[in-house]
Amino acid sequence: MARLLGTLRSSQPVARFQRSCGLFPAAEERGGSGDPAEGPRERGACNGAGALRCPAGSGRAAPGPQDCTQKYIVKNYFYYYLFKFSAALGEEIFYITFLPFTYWNIDHSVSRRMIIVWSIVMYIGQVFKDILKWPRPLSPPVVKLEMRTNAEYGMPSTHAMAATAISFSFFIATMNQYKYPFELGLAAAFVFSTLVCLSRLYTGMHTVLDVIGGALISAMLLVLLYPAWDTIDHLLLTSPFCPLLSIVVPLVLCYNYPKLDYYSPTRGDTTTILGAAAGATVGFWLNNQYAASASPSRGVQAGFPLSSSTVLFVLARFLVGISVVLLARWAMKSLVLGMLGYRYRFPMRDLAARRRLEVEVPYKFVTYSCVGFTATVIVPLLHELLGLM
Repeated sequence: MARLLGTLRSSQPVARFQRSCGLFPAAEERGGSGDPAEGPRERGACNGAGALRCPAGSGRAAPGPQDCTQKYIVKNYFYYYLFKFSAALGEEIFYITFLPFTYWNIDHSVSRRMIIVWSIVMYIGQVFKDILKWPRPLSPPVVKLEMRTNAEYGMPSTHAMAATAISFSFFIATMNQYKYPFELGLAAAFVFSTLVCLSRLYTGMHTVLDVIGGALISAMLLVLLYPAWDTIDHLLLTSPFCPLLSIVVPLVLCYNYPKLDYYSPTRGDTTTILGAAAGATVGFWLNNQYAASASPSRGVQAGFPLSSSTVLFVLARFLVGISVVLLARWAMKSLVLGMLGYRYRFPMRDLAARRRLEVEVPYKFVTYSCVGFTATVIVPLLHELLGLM
């Protein structure tokens, strides 16, 4: 068993998976075809958390991971674009579009359950990373296609955790409410989570054990949370203490996030997630107490196949909603950074200052709690005003 775990934790299985999918370091595959599209591309080649230094003699001390470059060759562009797209399903661009989409167009209760499960799973995964401090795969032999998350530790894969949590919580929350084949829903959840998990191997960001561990931890948390779903949902909607606790508890968790001896984006990412969940939770409570807004009358919950008018309403709600959410994100980011810059005397472009605890936590928490609140309160009101409900 120890030998098996050691193999799953090593970099070699990741490198072999990349080669089998047509991704090679340029050092292994020289010459190419002469076509620039087939030629080597440059990416980072640092070895993750705790190894963020370029080779000695570079003349610069402790550069960021983006300063280390590695050339690689893609021989199978189907896998390249498939796994690059799949990796994006675990990023902010997916969360900020899919989760609000379910609230605006599918069902409020489904969205509430997904957001709560997602925030709990992601917080636990991020904290585990910085407690366990397991390194990411070594490069070489692995090709690294991403640099931002390379500054984090590896175990568990939070992409795998989020994909498993979101896909299966969506499946569990909808299987008894909507008419679709059970096998189809289960297969869709499995394919979604599997693609995201495999993308973390293809991009060289995680070992096999990181990915398996993340998926298993997420599945275990789902099993533990499922019996309490209805109770948690009822408390979030009816408890008079919900707004206060929704803000105070996440803030305390963010300010007391495990400290590292160097900067890692995990604290900022965790604050982003908890902030968005806090704002959304306050919005859920307000809607239940005062607005009592129902789920949209023309949404995908109406059944299949969807009529053309339903599709148009769904698209209109999404486009209006995401535009308002992105506008709120930009406005609050600029406002909060400006206020903190004035308070702590730093220019808005000063990246080092923005990474300080007293700046990063309030900046990201306030910004994304506003995003969550806008998505759950402001956008539905605008939909109703525009006649899109």
